[in-house]
Amino acid sequence: MAIELDFAKSGGLIPAIAQDYQTNEVLMMAYINAESWAETLKSGYATYFSRSRNQLWKKGESSGHLQVVKEILVDCDCDTVIFKIEQLGPGACHTGHRSCFYRRVKDNALEEVEATVFDAEKVYSK
Repeated sequence: MAIELDFAKSGGLIPAIAQDYQTNEVLMMAYINAESWAETLKSGYATYFSRSRNQLWKKGESSGHLQVVKEILVDCDCDTVIFKIEQLGPGACHTGHRSCFYRRVKDNALEEVEATVFDAEKVYSK
């Protein structure tokens, strides 16, 4: 059976959740389009569509923190995917945290609940 994701429903982009394939920790959420989906399937590395740069974005290409896709889950409507990944390098977040979800809401404010695991300024100053 061919995989046909429903990119049309959301204007060409669908959510892609990156989840650690061993711990199930949610590391990040980004978007994919048909081209980044095809590249992910072809290369075996998570490739997203950057809305801010309006281009394909192979996660970790500049930092070296690539995401090796181990398994892909597709929801019932074929409009959201989970990439079960092996996160190469210490983290997935451009802020230096392992996960982009390093804050929680407490007393109507954001509280950091995870320490940084790498120096983002050094990694992204290349």
